[in-house]
Amino acid sequence: MSDTDESQMTFEQAMAELERVVGQLERGDVALDASIDLYERGARLKARCEAKLAEAQEKVAKITLDRDGQPTGTTPVEGL
Repeated sequence: MSDTDESQMTFEQAMAELERVVGQLERGDVALDASIDLYERGARLKARCEAKLAEAQEKVAKITLDRDGQPTGTTPVEGL
């Protein structure tokens, strides 16, 4: 999956790829240039995960509650 564009990944895909990248970096058996590339990819994957989490938090924040605190529907989130 390392050839996949990060911006097209789901949260789960990005997290799995980030874990793979971190594992490679932690092993320390990667050449310096490859380590730099992996680090940069990891930074992009981390940003993707953070963006997807922010989207999810926004959706959760838009859930409408009734007087008893029960969900009654959702308010559409623009662009999602």
